[in-house]
Amino acid sequence: MSSLSDIGTIKDIMQRHGFSFSKGLGQNFLVNPSVCPRMAEMGGANAHSGVLEIGPGIGVLTAELARLAKKVVAIELDDRLIPVLGETLAEFSNIKVIHGDALKLDLAGIIRENFSDCDSVAVCANLPYYITSPIIMALLESRLPITSVTVMVQKEAADRICAPIGSRESGALTVAINYYAAPHMLFKVSAGSFMPPPKVNSAVIRMDILPEPKYDVGDEKIFFRMIRAGFSQRRKTIANSLTSGGFLTKEQAARALEKAGIAPNSRIEALDMERLALLSRMIQD
Repeated sequence: MSSLSDIGTIKDIMQRHGFSFSKGLGQNFLVNPSVCPRMAEMGGANAHSGVLEIGPGIGVLTAELARLAKKVVAIELDDRLIPVLGETLAEFSNIKVIHGDALKLDLAGIIRENFSDCDSVAVCANLPYYITSPIIMALLESRLPITSVTVMVQKEAADRICAPIGSRESGALTVAINYYAAPHMLFKVSAGSFMPPPKVNSAVIRMDILPEPKYDVGDEKIFFRMIRAGFSQRRKTIANSLTSGGFLTKEQAARALEKAGIAPNSRIEALDMERLALLSRMIQD
């Protein structure tokens, strides 16, 4: 098989299978040959590991993962790509392709069934940008037995996810990801690395899963409700943002902020993780 990042090869495969790009599924195939080998190497693929891939496309990253990992399971939503993957990945015996929606499948069961002989399991994916946040949060909230999640996302989203908590660039997603994992920016990817080229640049990030959350937030559900309420009105004072959506009454907000030693005219985006955790506990106290 010719290089799967070669434009001529991609066009030939698409023509033979009658395939066309779906804007609704956010399909952009990588044509920069240096990106996927770097992703695979930095994403936790090794001779003793299993890798779960979401959205393999025509298999460019999948092939690189299979060269390094003991076993790869790739989940593809678009049924038109299943026969394509059967052709492009035919040389590999350590790849299994599953047709389905990663947000609806039993990922824990898939990991249990397919990676029992692997020392560790990592997730590595070139995600469609429209489902970046839901997929990342589903992977983290499910507390799957994985060591890391390496994904390519919009550069703007990567900057936000990897921003320090308490900086203006951080948001609710930043806080949520940092609760479960330690995010790292790996490298940037230009729009010209894709076919068709998207309108934005991209970046590859890796989130190393924490064995246990570093911060005591009390009830996690209340903590995440607080984060959603606070950041949905992030330009308001924290006292107003916590009350405007009905999460707390003014009296409850004032009492919790006072006990946490946080000025009511502060903004939630200015609080670091330690103070967010403290405020969560004071709301529950």
